[in-house]
Amino acid sequence: MAAPVPAIPLSLDLIGTAVFALTGALLAARMRQTFVTMGFFALITGVGGGSVRDLLIGAPVFWVRDAWVAPACLGVATLVWFTPRRWWEGELLDWADALGLAAYAVLGTAKALAFAVAPVPAMLMGIVTGCAGGIIRDVVAGRPSILMRPELYVTAAALASALCAGGQALGLAHGPAWAMAMLAGFALRGAAIRWRLGLPAYQRDL
Repeated sequence: MAAPVPAIPLSLDLIGTAVFALTGALLAARMRQTFVTMGFFALITGVGGGSVRDLLIGAPVFWVRDAWVAPACLGVATLVWFTPRRWWEGELLDWADALGLAAYAVLGTAKALAFAVAPVPAMLMGIVTGCAGGIIRDVVAGRPSILMRPELYVTAAALASALCAGGQALGLAHGPAWAMAMLAGFALRGAAIRWRLGLPAYQRDL
């Protein structure tokens, strides 16, 4: 039986989902798509990672049970549809996405651990929670996903997930351990945004 997942404020959960949904809606806007496509992109980006995680760990899919999640995603799409795109451009969205990535990597790991998933698979579930929505969005849009670019994105989610799992293994209190893990993941992603940090590509010739 799963252990209880420590509760987080509903407002914070919805804000994180909305940040990811916003990136999906903005991609549809840049592609000059219809409102239906924009709403679809917002939804799959906002809930994609958490849905994959819940299906893999055998948990009820979170947004099916929470009546506010889907309306929040569609509300973001509506907001983007009726506002100039220039309002949302620049690095502000990148930094908001970085915060959402770190937070959801930690929460995904914590939820997997609460469902008795072993630490290493739980870390992978944290990475999935933070990254899979954007990957699904990019695949549907027919553009290279974040996995095909060297910038530190998945790595930041991996750091946050690893620290979350490590903190629980050491018996640390949830609050401080989660905060430390989230801040570390956010800092790494922020450094990548600020200084364009990336991983080296494979270059060995046969």
